[in-house]
Amino acid sequence: MSIFGMIKDAIFGAPTPAPAPVPEAAPAEAAAPAPVAEAAAPVDVDAKIEALWEMNGKPNLNYKTSIVDLMKLLGMDSSLDNRKTLATELGYTGALDGSAEMNIWLHKAVMDQLKS
Repeated sequence: MSIFGMIKDAIFGAPTPAPAPVPEAAPAEAAAPAPVAEAAAPVDVDAKIEALWEMNGKPNLNYKTSIVDLMKLLGMDSSLDNRKTLATELGYTGALDGSAEMNIWLHKAVMDQLKS
């Protein structure tokens, strides 16, 4: 699984697999209309992360601006290797050196992706 996928799962929960379709006993004379999928309600990403922060005892983490602290809050390895992988996944084109520039870009890109 991708690093970004793990971030999404940590915030929103892992997706549950769809149930297997039940075979029909006999063919129907007329095809039933397909169910209409309901549009997903927008999710307040900031509120979900804030709730995780509160649930974890309000640790002293600057998760609102720091990718390292956000990953720590989510129980993830925030090592440079993982941040390099995340940067590559999200299309970062700068030096993969763990610089402030890279980390600021990563936090913004992660939050933008989570909110889209």
